[in-house]
Amino acid sequence: MLDPNTSRKDVPEAFTWDLTDLYASDDAWREEYEALRGTPEQLAAYQGKLGGSAAELLAFLRLNDELDLRVSKLHGYASCKGDQDLGEGVYQDMRAKALNVAVAISGAGAFAAPEIMAISDETLDGFYAQEPALEEYRRSLYQIRRRRAHILSPAEEKLLAAAGEMAEAPDRVNGALTDADMTFPDVADAQGTMHTLTNGSFVPLEESADRVLRKNAFTAYYARYDACKNTSAALLDAQFRQLRFFSEARGYRSTLHAALDETEVPVDVYLNLIEAVHENLDKLHRYVALRKKRLGVDELHMYDIYTPIVADAARKVSFDEAKATVLDALAVLGEDYTALLREGFEHRWIDVYENAGKRGGAYSSGTSRPHPYVLLNHKDTLDSMFTIAHEMGHALHSYHSCKRQPVSTSGYVIFVAEVASTCNEVLLMRYLLGRTADRKERAYLINHFLDSFKGTVYRQAMFAEFELELGRMAERGEALTAETLCEKYLALNRVYYGPDMVSDPGIAVEWARIPHFYYDYYVFQYATGFSAAVALAERILREGAPAVAAYKEFLSGGCSADPITLLKRAGVDMGTSQPVNAALALFGELLDEMERLD
Repeated sequence: MLDPNTSRKDVPEAFTWDLTDLYASDDAWREEYEALRGTPEQLAAYQGKLGGSAAELLAFLRLNDELDLRVSKLHGYASCKGDQDLGEGVYQDMRAKALNVAVAISGAGAFAAPEIMAISDETLDGFYAQEPALEEYRRSLYQIRRRRAHILSPAEEKLLAAAGEMAEAPDRVNGALTDADMTFPDVADAQGTMHTLTNGSFVPLEESADRVLRKNAFTAYYARYDACKNTSAALLDAQFRQLRFFSEARGYRSTLHAALDETEVPVDVYLNLIEAVHENLDKLHRYVALRKKRLGVDELHMYDIYTPIVADAARKVSFDEAKATVLDALAVLGEDYTALLREGFEHRWIDVYENAGKRGGAYSSGTSRPHPYVLLNHKDTLDSMFTIAHEMGHALHSYHSCKRQPVSTSGYVIFVAEVASTCNEVLLMRYLLGRTADRKERAYLINHFLDSFKGTVYRQAMFAEFELELGRMAERGEALTAETLCEKYLALNRVYYGPDMVSDPGIAVEWARIPHFYYDYYVFQYATGFSAAVALAERILREGAPAVAAYKEFLSGGCSADPITLLKRAGVDMGTSQPVNAALALFGELLDEMERLD
């Protein structure tokens, strides 16, 4: 593992990603940038022509695909270069230039959706007969045209577009308030040492073994949000008022219907999640009771929810060992899958270690041709090994979709975005548990997974339920006041965490720190994606080859069908509560063993 203060230029090449697969040099990137600057006019030349002939429509769609690929590559290179060292100004400038080109091209093609929607069904059917190559675009054309009932007249659409900029204000202002204007006092630990408290350091401080520090951080943090709660409530009120305005203007039954229609997800999926989680709250209550017992406290408080109840299994896991273990764990997916993993490991798809100025965290890039890139900050821990499995799950999902799908249907929607990554984690966890009888290591692994369940299924479902109530209040014309929001959030927190958790008064204002409430019914997808991944992994381990083949069809599906259909083909019906119930049944089984190991 490298010293995190190592200068980028001193990082051994073997641990860096090879971006020459995108461009041979920065100069080659600049040549492409200059070439792309003139392309918006090429798109704009088709304005008014898309309904005129099959040939014109096909030519436009092919040009649009070409530019989409070129812009993705341009932005991908600049973004990866920029993330290597955020202090390197030249790459931040390149990233900004790539974004500007993308915006210009997108703006130049904005006429396409309304023109495509204006083509009559009879005319479009004739186009498919005249130009068989248009069949490649049938799905993407359907995705544009399926929402025609919610598209208004050109004059009305222009007005809604103008209002759209104002509608973004609540999110922008909330970001400025919480990320820029809001500051927190330093907090003391049990020895009196002071620690800096920020939005970024809050959770790490809550993970501390020092309970005095956790309590002080919790109290100071939420006191600051409480002092601003009326402003935060006014912003959320404005957010849901604008959602109501747009959903009513477009003729949707509710703000929830309007948001989920974007990705073709039925509203029942959202409601089924909440119902299924409520039916399994007893398991979360057992988890809370176990946490209380393991921590040895008379009362379990909300500031005790993040600190580990099982110490790290201590041993180091080098990057080489982590790669080998992930390869072994994912061998159940077949030699073709592990061959791609080896390709990524051996041909530098990955930027491995932290260096001075490097972006934190981990991700799989949006650039997937000729292959994805993965950013890590590997720490030689078990958690880092799970991160490799997770991010390579994303990467190979993108790789399969791009290899099997045309450009227009190669991207997958957010509803399924976490499925492949989490499936890899489940398979890795199952593999490791199957190869150790060591009580400490088993407890660590199970706790790791129980915490993932708690944070991704239960917590996100609680957020989704809270958000659903906000939407319903807005639709009834009720104001979202700070008093009402705190009352509802605290009541929900008590229901979810149960009798062994002290729902401290400060937690009542936690809603104010959750930026996802400005993302239009987004959070439920974390819970559904996690549940689908668990179901798929368990099916793969149980049924073998047939399940693997169906799973790979899902990986290769992109957005060639709606997400519920894609998952159903893989053997998981998210239109029912069964996958969520099954996932939480596994949570219960792991909890059983954790209680026995106690």
